[in-house]
Amino acid sequence: MEDTGTKFKRGVTPTQLLRTGSDIQVTFSDGTSEIFHTVLYATGREADTRGLNLSAAGVTPHDNGKLPLVDDHTNVPNIFAVGDAVLGNPELTPVAIKAGEMLARRLFGQSTEVMDYSFIPTTIFTPFEYGCVGLSEQKALETYGSEDIEVYLSEFSSLELAAAHRKKAKSRQEDEFDDAFPPTCLAKLVCLKSDMERVVGFHFVGPNAGEITQGFALALHCGVTKAQFDQVVGIHPTDAESFMSLATTRASGESW
Repeated sequence: MEDTGTKFKRGVTPTQLLRTGSDIQVTFSDGTSEIFHTVLYATGREADTRGLNLSAAGVTPHDNGKLPLVDDHTNVPNIFAVGDAVLGNPELTPVAIKAGEMLARRLFGQSTEVMDYSFIPTTIFTPFEYGCVGLSEQKALETYGSEDIEVYLSEFSSLELAAAHRKKAKSRQEDEFDDAFPPTCLAKLVCLKSDMERVVGFHFVGPNAGEITQGFALALHCGVTKAQFDQVVGIHPTDAESFMSLATTRASGESW
């Protein structure tokens, strides 16, 4: 994003917004100020359960207001919860919808199927998107140990951008010759060696990562292995085909 010209201010927060004509002057905690046309807040959110008087029903929330559950049950057997107010669950609308549908089927449709939170796909829709399913590399190492994890990865440029010879923003160029745009894609598979290199983490950075990740989520949900990835024929030229030919591991020390 920086190489496309996006500027980041790290380690500071806005302390004052002042309207100056049609613009907004923003003062930051380091004493600097800048002029912007538009200011957008992304402030986050919290579970607003404190006003529900849950204690009257015997429900005990966590200190942060969220509800600890087992298969959508609160600590009171006949009181359930789904969605962003649940402790430890991803704050994603499709997750809440799916969990609610499955809960309704159990309550009224004689189903016994419970929500599986193991391989939930999600994407960050930045200019170069990031999509993932399953465990991060760090979480996999914490869960299974470094001896049982193999990480395959490759960094490359998307053909649709490389063919156009896109250049770095001038603010990022060190001199007139430093204009080559860096790699725009990263493909990574996190594999569990003791289970036939079953893929426990899928990660992709690049154009249309959301579309790519949605498809691969099904494969991880079905227990796909690295060998099965290798057996699939890639569609050329696409960014997704990179996952069919990953050969370099982080442990090898080779350039990826």
